[in-house]
Amino acid sequence: MSKKNNNDNPKAGKVKAFFEEFRTFAIKGNMLDMAVGMIVGGAFTALVTSVVTNLATPLLGMLVGVDFSAWKITLPRLYGNAEPGVLAVGLFLNSIISFIVVAFVVFLFVKTLNAFHKKQAEAPSPPPEPSNEELLLSEIRDILKEMKTDRS
Repeated sequence: MSKKNNNDNPKAGKVKAFFEEFRTFAIKGNMLDMAVGMIVGGAFTALVTSVVTNLATPLLGMLVGVDFSAWKITLPRLYGNAEPGVLAVGLFLNSIISFIVVAFVVFLFVKTLNAFHKKQAEAPSPPPEPSNEELLLSEIRDILKEMKTDRS
């Protein structure tokens, strides 16, 4: 009985190619960049949440005269539960404000990055070096110009 070669099985080739691509991705350092981005993003989200919860919402509540974090809807006790259910509307509003702030900052970051890439793409490249034929033709043109000015 002979063993099947991986070339006989197209699925095995695709799986091998997939893992080879993943290995290349991981070795290039993209995985490390992504991990750093995730950690910084998590820290940024925590910072925004703290700012919204501890600074923005209380200031907004003070201006409007309402404590948003205290906005709750108490649900009736059902099926003999000891504690009634509570819908924390104010905390949900805090989450919405946090999301809007994070989404806005990410939007500005992506917009700036796209503008930077667009400027790089629009940067003029230096003109190509003239070919030997162009150099010879330029010399011939210059010689003909000199001959013409000498006759005048």
